[in-house]
Amino acid sequence: SGTNAHTIIEQAPETAQLPPTPDSGALVPWVLSGKGEPALRAQAARLAGHLDATDGWTAPDISRSLAARETFEDRAVLLARTPDELRRALTALATGEPAADLTVGRARSEDRTGFLFSGQGSQRLGMGRELYEAFPVFADAYDEVCARLD
Repeated sequence: SGTNAHTIIEQAPETAQLPPTPDSGALVPWVLSGKGEPALRAQAARLAGHLDATDGWTAPDISRSLAARETFEDRAVLLARTPDELRRALTALATGEPAADLTVGRARSEDRTGFLFSGQGSQRLGMGRELYEAFPVFADAYDEVCARLD
């Protein structure tokens, strides 16, 4: 930390959080996304068909699998405690109907926030210049910021 410590960032302590079990009655989120609303609805319809044709699935397992997939602009979150609630929410999404356990929206990528913890600069003299020379993406971003500030 040193004499002039302003912020100390540490890793959070490890906690033993167990995923909900199929019979725990825990509220389980299912996150779906698609390239456009029709793709999102089609994904919900395919997933509902898969659930009807498959035995032995659990809501937490599917929730984890869906959360690990690539995300697109159009998104939906289904919240449910039972397989029947999940099927109802999927059906509502697939047909474009509103449902209490369903939230549909569109991600906005233009509102991005960045944080810079630059220190005082004396830790690594010339670091910015070296980054500028080595990485064209950094140089372009730096030039864009400078142009806006000018």
